[in-house]
Amino acid sequence: MLWIATQDDKSIVNAKEITANGKKIEGVLGSATMDYWSKTLGKYESNERALEVLKDIFTKLEESQSITVTYTMPKN
Repeated sequence: MLWIATQDDKSIVNAKEITANGKKIEGVLGSATMDYWSKTLGKYESNERALEVLKDIFTKLEESQSITVTYTMPKN
């Protein structure tokens, strides 16, 4: 289970899937049949920076010994 505090500090979400989409990091929050609900978790100055943040999230998941992982999106 992955809990993420969004970059704007307005939400804490339980993300099922995290994707870099251009300069944005998006999280899938839920899905049903052919629909899914997503939210922008953070927006960065470049695609490269968004990919760095995505890699940081993966590293945090990989290194965790817990079933629940928390992550705060960087401000920039």
